[in-house]
Amino acid sequence: MTDKKRPHSSQIVDGYERAPSRAMLHPLGFKDEDFQKPQIGVASTWNMVTPCNMHINQLAQYAIRGIEENGGKGILFHTITISDGISMGTEGMKYSLVSREVIADSIETVMGCQGYDGLVAIGGCDKNMPGCLIAMARLNRPAVFVYGGTILPGSCGDRKLDIVSVFEAVGARANDQIDDAALHEIESQAIPGPGACGGMYTANTMASAIEALGMSLPGSSAQAAVSPEKQQDCERAGEAVLRLLELDLKPRDIMTRQAFENAITVVIALGGSTNAVLHLLAMAEACGVPLSLDDFTRIGRQVPVLADLKPSGRYHMADLIEIGGIQPLMKTLLDAGLLHGDCLTVTGKTLAENLADVAPYPEGQDIIRPLDNPIKKDSHLVILKGNLAPEGAVAKISGKEGLRFTGSARVFECEEEALQRILDGTVQKGDVIVIRYEGPKGGPGMREMLSPTSAVMGKGLGKDVALITDGRFSGGTHGFVVGHITPEAYVGGPLAIVKDGDTITIDAETRELRLHLSDEEIQARLARWRKPAPRYTRGILAKYAALVSSASEGAVTDKDLADKL
Repeated sequence: MTDKKRPHSSQIVDGYERAPSRAMLHPLGFKDEDFQKPQIGVASTWNMVTPCNMHINQLAQYAIRGIEENGGKGILFHTITISDGISMGTEGMKYSLVSREVIADSIETVMGCQGYDGLVAIGGCDKNMPGCLIAMARLNRPAVFVYGGTILPGSCGDRKLDIVSVFEAVGARANDQIDDAALHEIESQAIPGPGACGGMYTANTMASAIEALGMSLPGSSAQAAVSPEKQQDCERAGEAVLRLLELDLKPRDIMTRQAFENAITVVIALGGSTNAVLHLLAMAEACGVPLSLDDFTRIGRQVPVLADLKPSGRYHMADLIEIGGIQPLMKTLLDAGLLHGDCLTVTGKTLAENLADVAPYPEGQDIIRPLDNPIKKDSHLVILKGNLAPEGAVAKISGKEGLRFTGSARVFECEEEALQRILDGTVQKGDVIVIRYEGPKGGPGMREMLSPTSAVMGKGLGKDVALITDGRFSGGTHGFVVGHITPEAYVGGPLAIVKDGDTITIDAETRELRLHLSDEEIQARLARWRKPAPRYTRGILAKYAALVSSASEGAVTDKDLADKL
């Protein structure tokens, strides 16, 4: 018989025949009485690879304190993290999206093997957050996610800085708008300490989405990485997971279709990253929840963009924290009927119950607009279809760059080539930059295009050129950009047959991505096209390319595996 409070760990440590297991745990600090406590795994994404995660082991100790002060036994273990900001624009960036799957697999592996009864996972950078949630969905054991917190802005004189400031400064240097000394000053001052990128980039977007989803405690998404509030968040998470164990409330009870709709709504209102589309699709797939690109279109027609946050806005996450984070925004959306208030959360209460006593934002703030005066009346995440993206693509259209762009294709077979041609002036006003063979299979790994999009902005071409790709974008990207084009070029999508000089139209109002060729010419070109040789035939990138699904399905590696076994 298993213990209801210890459904998994009791199978590992109870009974005389499990003496060897207990013997292995004694050197780890287990006392005899600890074997009768629920065992809670604490997944730390700490390492010294990136400032986003350099502080997370300290936070993990607070989570363990919260567990052990409330009758559980906390056990720390680790998973990997890579740095997008460091690897961006290089071959190494191909491992970025792959790391989401490695993180999910490794957490599932440790939890499943060791028989932990619950999980607290602490993530600081954008891929380890959905990775943690995918693992939680697969395991379906009581779990709480904790966001490691945002970085504080850097500064150069009176100007606030973040990592995107540095990428855009590279473009400005290439355009001789600043000199080497100015670039070095920006580089040296942009990242002042621990925490994830400071705008409404992918990390803060996903943290907000996960809070709206109900899988982190109220307020977790809007706390500085180094703060008493974040330490308390971790302690409360340790307490909360034990309460979830008593309630037998599991991740798939919380991560319902309605909860995912709440997450999409909050991402739109915040003007969040295009990566949220990819990650929410992947998380829903792990939960067995039907979610598609069409859901983003349906919800996006009703939900306005309200947050004036970077990259397209003026403010940093630290500014949003000062006025109350996302809770007052969620209360506003709930009162307007735009959120499902009856969704359960990791507090054991519904979303509406969590928000019942939340005060509105202070008078005079202009970071979050009122519903009757939005930045954009509908979603900035625009799902495009058309003869260049039959299965869909994701555009990030803030409205500042316009709603329609027609231009002449300038085609590049990889990101590096495009970046050089932007920096050296080859790319001109009126061009549609086409970067292909960067999709999940073709890259492989679906690199983010922050280097070329930042170079475009730095060169002063943000309103004069567009960029389309079967790769994806950093949350820091802004401008007229379209990513996640499916089918990707490597599997014979129409992007593969675009030539220099072809006319392309991006229309956010009709939601169309159009190549101005006849159907007959497109089919003739596709008939002549030949699939390129794979770039990797061994190792993790090759395994990923062999297993990964389309970006329109979340780029997951375990979809329809039963058909392949």
